[in-house]
Amino acid sequence: MDESVGDLEYNGSLPQGEKGRRRSKFVLYKRPVPNGVKKSIHYVVKQPQSSKAILDSTQHSISYTLSRSQAVIVEYMLDEETDMFQIGRSSECPIDFVVMDTIPGDKAGDCKVTQSTISRFACRFLVERNGTHTGRVFAAGFDSSRNIFLGEKATKWQHNSEIDGLTTNGILILHPHGSFCGGSLPGVWREISVDLRSLCPESLTDADYTTERNKICFFTRPLLSRTTPQKGTKIEDETNELQDGTLIDLCGATLLWRSSDGLNNSPTRKHLEEMIDELNAGRPQCPVGLNTLVIPRKSTISYNEKQPYVYLICGHVQGLHDWGQDKNSDGRTCPMCLKVGPIVKLCMGIEPAFYVDSGPPTFAFNPCGHMASEQTVKYWASVPIPHGTNGFQATCPFCATPLFGDPGYVRLIFQDHVD
Repeated sequence: MDESVGDLEYNGSLPQGEKGRRRSKFVLYKRPVPNGVKKSIHYVVKQPQSSKAILDSTQHSISYTLSRSQAVIVEYMLDEETDMFQIGRSSECPIDFVVMDTIPGDKAGDCKVTQSTISRFACRFLVERNGTHTGRVFAAGFDSSRNIFLGEKATKWQHNSEIDGLTTNGILILHPHGSFCGGSLPGVWREISVDLRSLCPESLTDADYTTERNKICFFTRPLLSRTTPQKGTKIEDETNELQDGTLIDLCGATLLWRSSDGLNNSPTRKHLEEMIDELNAGRPQCPVGLNTLVIPRKSTISYNEKQPYVYLICGHVQGLHDWGQDKNSDGRTCPMCLKVGPIVKLCMGIEPAFYVDSGPPTFAFNPCGHMASEQTVKYWASVPIPHGTNGFQATCPFCATPLFGDPGYVRLIFQDHVD
């Protein structure tokens, strides 16, 4: 088992460093001993808090509260064919990967979240231990007592003696259409449930990527809730089976699932660094200062007069200078084409997992300036990342900064042999 999950954060690293279970990326390996679970029995109780399954800390169970005097308890037993991995905001032992809110552009770790919308026990993966290593994602994770509780107000439904439900803020997934590395297009966001191995809520339609949100899935719920009070129609042709390039949104952070086979088709970090070296070997020049520019590998490194900047309106790459600067605004006039607009430092997008091909970094996201290949930039500019409780926005995968304008990126024009 060699699957990995990377979160959309800070160009492949956390501002305050990789610490224990809080990391910018996680690699899933086959456990020495299986810890997956599968459904065993279910029954109705009048007082779930005092039921044997809830009080037994060795028993995995999900409690669905129907009313003050009635709840359905679903017990789970060990599944020796799967491994379970849990993700959430909690630092308690059952959480394998601690995920905090992604703050756009926070490179120093100075920004703080006063109220996180990520659940303490957000979701769980079940990965088959056989040769396929098929992974599936479910909403909610088991707490320290191995319990999951869905309160009376939580969305839930029963059918043919089965029961299922949704978490408060909801867990959404988006599968790519086609191979992630090879010209795929982003699919449609779906919400996954707690128990069943198929998607039950109604989907978000293509129209929901506009300013009009889906009234069934989002609009009728209070702030900080993204699911509907009633379940939607089951989607027969969808699955919660993870594939290379699947996005998992936790309402506060969005994760990217990459398979080991998929990563073999992505560029390595060494390859990305070699492409930077190749661009720098062309000795790009600033047409105003006439000095050679050096593209940095990390945005924290400053090369002073060698640091390249890009004019976000036209894409011309130059050094920092005062020519054409409007002191009353952020606008600058490009000396090459005389177009007026903002400028930003250029920095290489260095996290390989976000690349959909191995092309040269000839494009940059607007407004953050992270460089990547043409196909990579165009793919992420077309992905609507859930924003808050009632909207979507395309973001730079390297820093989570919302993209500006249409198309949200610019082609780079260097003054050297690359142009």
